[in-house]
Order: sequence, then C-alpha cells, then structure tokens
Amino acid sequence: MKASRLLHLLLLLQARQRITTAELAKRLEVSRRTVLRDVEALSTAGVPVYAERGRNGGIILLPGARLNASHLEPPELEALSVAGLDSTQRERMGLSAMWESAARKIAARQAGSPEPPNLLRLADLVLVESTSWFAGSEAAIDVADLATALRHRRRLRIRYRRSAESRASTRVVDPYGIVAKSGRWYLIADDQGDGRLFALERLSAYEQLNAPAVLRPGETLHTRWAVLKARTEAQGRVSVTIRLPETGIDLARRILGNRIHEVSDPEDGCCTVVVRYPNIESVRQLLQFGDHIEVLAPERARERISQLARDLLERHSAPTS
Repeated sequence: MKASRLLHLLLLLQARQRITTAELAKRLEVSRRTVLRDVEALSTAGVPVYAERGRNGGIILLPGARLNASHLEPPELEALSVAGLDSTQRERMGLSAMWESAARKIAARQAGSPEPPNLLRLADLVLVESTSWFAGSEAAIDVADLATALRHRRRLRIRYRRSAESRASTRVVDPYGIVAKSGRWYLIADDQGDGRLFALERLSAYEQLNAPAVLRPGETLHTRWAVLKARTEAQGRVSVTIRLPETGIDLARRILGNRIHEVSDPEDGCCTVVVRYPNIESVRQLLQFGDHIEVLAPERARERISQLARDLLERHSAPTS
C-alpha cells in the first residue's frame, strides 16, 4: 500500500502545498516518522518536496509541482463505476478497499478546491442507502466470486429453487450480469432464450461451462434489466385498497416502499391507501400491520386476508383439554 499512500500524500500537498507532519500522519493514518520517511523517499525520487522545521514548519511541496489529481488506478475506477452499491454490498463484491482508496484520493483533491466559507460539501448532506428497510436477505453464494466468473462470458449451469418450489432444479443459462435491487441480488440471464431474474438467495450453486454465453445481439445487462424490470412490475398487477390510521402512514411507507401508489387525505383519523402487488397472494405482507389495517378492495384480497387470519387464529388458539 506504500505507493498508494505516497500518491495520497502528494495529492494532499498539491491541494495545500504546506501541511504539518501531524496532520499528514492523521490523514494518512500512519505515524509522523512514517510521513518523514515517505517525504524522504519522494525527495530521493526527484519530487520537489521537503520537511521544514520550526514553529511554522511542515511538509512543503514547491510551487509548480503538479500531479494529475484525477488519476485513479483501474481497480479504483471499477469500484467507483458501481457507486450505487452500499457498504455491505461493496464488501460482498470485494470492492471496499479500492472504494476507500479512491475516496481518499478524491477527498484529498477536494480539500484544496476553493469553496465559499461555511458551505458544506454535497457529500456531507446527501447519503444514498440502497438497501430496503428491515431487509435481511442474504445471497447463498459469494457475490464477488460470481461477478468474477461472469467476466469470462461463459454459460452457467446453476442449481436454483423457484419461490413456489421446495427443491432446487438444474438449468443452463446465458448470463448478462448481476443486479442489486433494494438490498437483494439477482442474476440476469436467458433461460432457454427467455429472459429471467434469478434471486441469488435461492441460487445454491453454479458452474462455468466451456461454451460461451449466447447473448442477444446488441443487448447488454442494462438493456435486459430494463426489459425484465418493466415486465416484473407490470405483470399481473393487482391494486389493493386499504385503510390505515393516519399515524401509521409513515410506517407504511417504510414497509411498503414503492408499492404504495396513492394515499388519500385523512378523514376521521384514517387514510385510504392503494397498494400495488404482482398477485393476490402478496397481500400476506399486510398481516404485519395487525389490527391497524382494513382491506377494502378487491373482494378476493379481503377473502385472502380473512382466510389467512382464520388460519393464524386456529394455529394460535389454546389447545382444548
């Protein structure tokens, strides 16, 4: 990591030209002695940098010595190219170290950028968190290993269990890539010519085959994802109308997310909410609201909730002696 640290040091000096040894040690997370050794190494290599002793001393880079602050190593560029991932997802992809390295270089460059006084950076005010509330889905396989395997553009033999099945089956697919959506990972692939989303938590094993992947001409991961996402969101759309207390709307937004299509103005302390589901069976999600919710329409949604409630009552009734 020494080469990376030397680059960070140069970027910091380029931004401010004079920095105390103590501050550099803190920014680089090393000792002062290590900073002085790094400065000596740079000076020996011909970089016009030196240490100045005294009360106003520090590490100084001579004016005119410029370094391309936009330079990033290829692995760092790769880490930044998937900037939508959160810290947990970056860790699973094996990108955390490169992301942090690139972020330090960018921070060093920003440190010298002229900004109006008291103006906060946008990064201090905007945080993007791509995982959903209360999400706990874990992929059954190593996401980083799968991503590395996909670089070879070969067919995969996978063991996959569909949501309605109890056992996994084997199939051969042509993969385009993987997508992180609301905290869950999906493999995007053609299965016998039909585009499919395979949730990684139900993918138990995979094997690269010698045959190259047969992909649709002109199609990429981005174009296939756009088609599959639109198809998933449109198929079998069911609008379920529910009534909730006004005080429960914020919780509903956190739990239901973008499934909420419409929220009425409160009336008598309650709001009418339209929730969109891919099918009636998905109304199971509404059971977590307990007795705070009433399903109004459609009738088949009311019937399914009623049946589920009866099943729960029967299951939890005290046993008769």
